[in-house]
Amino acid sequence: MNYFEFPNIAEWQGILARPSSAGEDLRPLCEPVFTDVAERGDVAVKEYVERFDRVKLDALQVSDAELAKAESEVSDELKAALSEAYANIERFHAAQRVERVAVTNGPGIDCWQEYRAIERVGLYIPGGSAPLFSTVLMLAIPAKLAGCSEIVLCTPSNSEGIVNPAILYAAKLCGVTRIFKIGGIQAIAAMSVGTVTVPKVSKIFGPGNRYVMAAKQFAQSMGVAIDMPAGPSEVLIIADKSADVRFVASDLLSQAEHGADSQVVLLTTSRELYSSIDAEVERQRRLLSRADIAQKALDNSRVVLVESVERAVNMSNMYAPEHLIICVEEVDRYLPDISNAGSVFIGNYSPESAGDYASGTNHTLPTSGYATAYSGVCLDSFMKRVSFQRLSERGLQSLGKTIVIMAESEQLDAHANAVKIRLGYE
Repeated sequence: MNYFEFPNIAEWQGILARPSSAGEDLRPLCEPVFTDVAERGDVAVKEYVERFDRVKLDALQVSDAELAKAESEVSDELKAALSEAYANIERFHAAQRVERVAVTNGPGIDCWQEYRAIERVGLYIPGGSAPLFSTVLMLAIPAKLAGCSEIVLCTPSNSEGIVNPAILYAAKLCGVTRIFKIGGIQAIAAMSVGTVTVPKVSKIFGPGNRYVMAAKQFAQSMGVAIDMPAGPSEVLIIADKSADVRFVASDLLSQAEHGADSQVVLLTTSRELYSSIDAEVERQRRLLSRADIAQKALDNSRVVLVESVERAVNMSNMYAPEHLIICVEEVDRYLPDISNAGSVFIGNYSPESAGDYASGTNHTLPTSGYATAYSGVCLDSFMKRVSFQRLSERGLQSLGKTIVIMAESEQLDAHANAVKIRLGYE
């Protein structure tokens, strides 16, 4: 872990520099894959799956028999946990629904906005050393609530062509319509251009490694929407003397175990916490099954002693973390000043793990500083807002002069004429 004491503002950016890019340098690898999949379809996808995932697939789509087998292999305990998490996530996202926004801007001038679901969406679910079945819930539940007519899911299989049973069970639970055993760039390409087997989608959601992130950004350049740009996962913790060093260490490690390129940051006003965190992190790290992965992330971690909570909040806003944990006295005093964060966890008993799994908020969040401009996935992510207006003759008469003046000032005479001809100006 890397330690810094009372840095000045000019040093902040360098101290909090992220360890790797979000995949921009990998984008040149994407174009030939996308082109090949567009030209050769399923054949190309199967070849890339065999090359990169080391598995030869007879069929890309998961069958009903495979879904039934997966359901029988998931323990009752995990099924119950998924059910509880499902209920909380559904409740939180259902509360975000806005049916209609309407205003009347004068007699005969009615304007309103209605929501429409994106008809076909694609979900990418990582399935490597840590198969993220929880992400299925986070993406498929709001997609279903939004009313998406087709929910397509891609996730890599193991070397035997088998998808993690918990991923398949969660997908069935959430109403995913079609599931494919495809990972990596080839999965994003297939959903972007469409093949005989894999339908083309309008928007792609989900996390992944740097290759997947690069592929999503390439898909966006081709006109396919994505949930957000993203990079390696990250957490920033703001803590004072009221924080429990054991809890802080566990939160740092829960993020570090995601991957070697994850970043964990601790900003603290407590000299005692600053001095003791290293030993506590190491004590807990040795007990983890992914201890080596966590250590690689910790090599790039930052522990910063700061003068005040206010300064820590300012530093956090500059960094714009994916996850922000704040454990300080009088915490509510500082919440209004938090402007850039994907998701905020407040107090000693709000671990990031709660939001990752079951509290109800979404864990698909902007990383790499994109929290300055992007929100995490929500119900709105799966919907479009369509504007409507209805003007009566009286309404158009009241606006006519304004419209004509503005249109003619922009030298768009046809726009002006569309009003004039209706109101008999000529």
